[in-house]
Amino acid sequence: MSDQPGPLLLLDSASMYFRAFFALPDTMTAPDGTPVNAVRGFLDAISRLVEAHRPSRVVACWDDDWRPAFRVDAIPSYKEHRLSDDGGEEVPAALSAQVPVIVDVLAALGIPRLGSPGYEADDVIGTLVAREVAATDRASEVLVMTGDRDLFQLVDDDAGVVVLYPVRGQKEPQRIDEAWLREKYGVDGGQAYADMATLRGDPSDGLPGVAGIGEKTAASLLAQHGTLAGIIDAAQDHGSALTATQRKRILAAADYLAVAPTVVQVARDAPVAEDRGNLGDVPADGDTLLELAERWGLESPLKRLVDACAAVS
Repeated sequence: MSDQPGPLLLLDSASMYFRAFFALPDTMTAPDGTPVNAVRGFLDAISRLVEAHRPSRVVACWDDDWRPAFRVDAIPSYKEHRLSDDGGEEVPAALSAQVPVIVDVLAALGIPRLGSPGYEADDVIGTLVAREVAATDRASEVLVMTGDRDLFQLVDDDAGVVVLYPVRGQKEPQRIDEAWLREKYGVDGGQAYADMATLRGDPSDGLPGVAGIGEKTAASLLAQHGTLAGIIDAAQDHGSALTATQRKRILAAADYLAVAPTVVQVARDAPVAEDRGNLGDVPADGDTLLELAERWGLESPLKRLVDACAAVS
């Protein structure tokens, strides 16, 4: 086995268990008939990632707040369409019932579950990425597993930050690096992707974007002017290369563009606990893990995950 430590693997937990819930049949049940499709799919996904990428550490990043106040204050429509009648996030009842099981299983496994009050899992991931890149003893790569394109902004070849993004119909996720971003979106790196996303907007998150500026136009403007700030400066300069229509659209969206980066950019300094998530610590509580496996009918996926972690550590 190589002396070089394996990558740090950061899991966008909610993204993964939501995907598992909708991808797998609810006929996957515990002995008492309770659906456990999200739990099984989540565990199997982690096993595949550990087997394929051999990380030395794994952290399950958590939404302590799925709709943080600082983002809603900036753009009130942020995720507004996902609100349930009680003001929380609209989540299928059969999935909500499985989340505590995932929490219990992660604790028994010894895979740290890290959140931060007032922040989303995206911000936890952004903070852990920033810490890892700044550390002198960081792993060779940082891998971020997510189904959320917002996290493409973290891609950084020089820093060794790669996003793993699920592809429908394929077991292996797509590896998102800077070359992929250039080919797919025509942008140079993660920060350029964030600037493009700000201009384009995202209806799934309630972000309006700049009217009349789509993905291709945004990428073209960034290629010409470098950054979102450069585009805004160009809009204020009547001698710039912007067309009259582009200038008008950018200036009309000035209020939105003043606050949108606060919403789009993930935090890099959220108050997140320190926990390295060493795979050598799995399982942390073997007796509890056996009880959970029996109660929820998770013997097979848990054995596979424990074996996968042991093979790496």
